[in-house]
Amino acid sequence: MTQGTRRPRAVRMSVELPLWRALTGYRILTLAYALGLFFLNYHRYAHPPGAALYMGVLTLWMLLTWNRVTAPERCTRPFLIADLAIALCGVLLSAVVDTPARIAGGAATLPSIWTGGAVLGLAIKGGWRWAAAGSTLVAAANLVERGALARDTVHNVLLVWVSSVAIGYIVEVARASERTLARALQIEAATRERERLARDIHDSVLQVLAMVQRRGAALGGEAAELGRMAGEQEIALRTLVAGGLLPPRRSAEQLAEDTELVRSVHPAPQPPAGPCDLRALLAPHEGAGVSLAAPGTPVLLEAAAAAELAAAVGAALDNVAQHAGEGARAWILLEDEPAEVIVTVRDDGPGIAEGRLADAEREGRMGVALSIRGRLRDLGGSADVVSVPGQGTEVELRVPRGSGVGQ
Repeated sequence: MTQGTRRPRAVRMSVELPLWRALTGYRILTLAYALGLFFLNYHRYAHPPGAALYMGVLTLWMLLTWNRVTAPERCTRPFLIADLAIALCGVLLSAVVDTPARIAGGAATLPSIWTGGAVLGLAIKGGWRWAAAGSTLVAAANLVERGALARDTVHNVLLVWVSSVAIGYIVEVARASERTLARALQIEAATRERERLARDIHDSVLQVLAMVQRRGAALGGEAAELGRMAGEQEIALRTLVAGGLLPPRRSAEQLAEDTELVRSVHPAPQPPAGPCDLRALLAPHEGAGVSLAAPGTPVLLEAAAAAELAAAVGAALDNVAQHAGEGARAWILLEDEPAEVIVTVRDDGPGIAEGRLADAEREGRMGVALSIRGRLRDLGGSADVVSVPGQGTEVELRVPRGSGVGQ
């Protein structure tokens, strides 16, 4: 990884965390509600001490385990089973401690709607199947406590069953979406790294191989054979950059030797440390055929962003030198705006034919796709290429303030 390149920050995502927090609040509020009903109806129970004993056990359980449902790692399967068992015991115990008249009249069970929290915990933890199993047990306990299929009992049972199963299904869908998103982010990060390496290859190795091929063909003799092999490696690398397979024309040792040779001839540039003046990075491009127009005051950018922007300008000028002809001229215009920096590279060459850039990308010639547009995309900016055949080409590069590699 080149100096100045920042690794993407790892962000741990969890669609479940808000649900666990909501469940914690639900359990606390419903316990308060169940205790309020108990105190209001204390003297109406057939066995008030038995009801008080259960409510005491339920309150103590909540005090000891209230934070178990705040995070999925603490909410284990044994805890959920125990939580559901306490709820079921409260429902069944209601038939013992309450009077038959109150039960027949539809009085609330001892845990009341707190029972729904135990079922919702199963739904969030295990999905709709756990929710269906827990809801079925609660339904059976309510029917046993009531002793008949009363309309209000059936209504409450169906409400708990449908709501818990629906929440369990939504949780499963959310988890699948979360895994898909995480995988997509991994693929995006890998693609960005691959494009960065491809840009480095295009800006160094491919340029040197193309130069060796041309010089070798011009010199002839043994140099021509060297140029031919350089041409083969250029084609192989372009195929690899474009997403194809590397043809096994040479051994791994020979390829390693070629890579070391290219690195010694054309080392990769390193960006300066700290904010730097973009004018200083663009000044070396100025020459007999290239004119630079820049503000009189420093144009400061993050070091990594400035280096990438300057490299994109260099790639645009390389395209001018290779495709616009020997007599073509180029102009670089640097604009310092409050919100962004704009660099425009214009030439008076023959222009680019319609569809040529897409054809070049398919052929593995990624100068515009990677060295220019790829760099600006990684900086959070944009690169627009406007070309009219016979009227030259204009490349406009925009980089927002505060941008850096990897953002």
